Amino acid sequence: MESSATPVPNATHAAASGSDHGGQQHSVGIYLKVWGLLFVLSTFSYLVDYADLQGYLRWGLILALMVAKAGLIVAVFMHMRWERLALVYAILIPPLALLVLMALMAAEADYTFLTRLAHFG
Repeated sequence: MESSATPVPNATHAAASGSDHGGQQHSVGIYLKVWGLLFVLSTFSYLVDYADLQGYLRWGLILALMVAKAGLIVAVFMHMRWERLALVYAILIPPLALLVLMALMAAEADYTFLTRLAHFG
């Protein structure tokens, strides 16, 4: 005996997946706080340039502030803060692996360049 009734989707699953267009509601306050923090971090970026810092200190500070701002944007405005950990890992691990591989290639390139200088120079 076959049942011709189709299963009814689970209402809690529909609400959790956001298919009912309700989704998660976050307070406006958190967005305003993050916006203010982004403004402060951008001000620090401009102050690094205004202070006329040079060399690795300048670029280190600029990169650190840039990564902090990008992390805030991804975490809050792209709602990554409220996602499952598996999805966060799926999005963050590949770029981090590429950065590690690029660092290894840069070290190998320096070694090759110095070896060629020693041999041919």
